[in-house]
Amino acid sequence: MENFESLGAAVLYSIDFAREKLAGKSVIALTGAGISTDSGIPDYRGQGRVARHPMTFDTFMGSQSAQIRYWARSYVGWSRIADAKPNGGHFALAAAERLGQVQHVITQNVDALHQAAGSKNVIDLHGRLDTVRCMKCGAPMTRIRMDELLQELNPNIQKDANHEFTPDGDAELEAADNFQIPACPICAGVLKPDVVFFGESVPQSRVEFAMSRLDEVDALLVAGTSLTVNSGLRFARRAARAGKPIIIVNIGETKGDELATAKIEANTSQVLERLFID
Repeated sequence: MENFESLGAAVLYSIDFAREKLAGKSVIALTGAGISTDSGIPDYRGQGRVARHPMTFDTFMGSQSAQIRYWARSYVGWSRIADAKPNGGHFALAAAERLGQVQHVITQNVDALHQAAGSKNVIDLHGRLDTVRCMKCGAPMTRIRMDELLQELNPNIQKDANHEFTPDGDAELEAADNFQIPACPICAGVLKPDVVFFGESVPQSRVEFAMSRLDEVDALLVAGTSLTVNSGLRFARRAARAGKPIIIVNIGETKGDELATAKIEANTSQVLERLFID
C-alpha cells in the first residue's frame, strides 16, 4: 500500500469523497499518458513532458522518406516502451477489475501496460505499438519481428539510450541517413505501427464498442489525461449527459473539469489504489 501522508489533506478528502461516489457502482476507466509516467514513459502535457513533433498519417503515407524517418526513430526508441513495467496505477485498475468494480479500461495509451498489469477488458482506443500492420493487405506483424527486420537491414545502427524519447515510443533524431526499411513480406505494401496517427480517425467500430461499454456502467473514472483531444473528451461528455458520476484524477487542468463530480489533483499511482482498494 502506498504511503498517502504526502498527498495532503485536501487530496485525501477528495479521494474519500470520490470513493463515496463510486461505492457500489460499476465503473469504466479512461486513461491517458499520465498513468504511464511512473513507468518511465514521458507525457506530452503533464510533468516531465516532452516537445511534440508528431508524424501525421498523411505525411507517413505520403512519402517513403517520411516512413524511413519514422521507423529510424522508432527503432531507436522502441526499447523504452518494450522495457517499461506497469506501475501502481495500472495494478490498481487491474485489481479493481478482478474485484468486479472496474468493468473495462478505455486507454488512449499505446504501451499495453494495462494488459501487462493484468487487466483483461482493455479497449486500446488508439491501438498498440507492439503490433505492426500492412496498409495494403492488412496482414499483422509483431513489433518484435519488425525490430528483427530493421536490425537485419541496419546492422550498424546503434540504439543510443541518451536520445530523448516520446510517449509514442520513438526517439528524437536529427537525421536517418541511409536507414533501410522493410516492405510487407506478403504483398510488399507499406508497414505502419497499428496505432492511430495524428490526423487519422479512431475506427468507428472501436468507438461504438467503447461507448456501449460506457453506457452499461454507473460511473466514469478519468485518469492521467487532460482530455485535450476529442477522442477522450467525448466519453466524459456522454457520461455527463447520462448523469453518471465522473471522477477525474490528473495533475493539472483538463477539458472535462467542469463535468467532474470530483477532481483529484494528484499522481495516479498514489491515488488509484486508495480509490478502489480497502
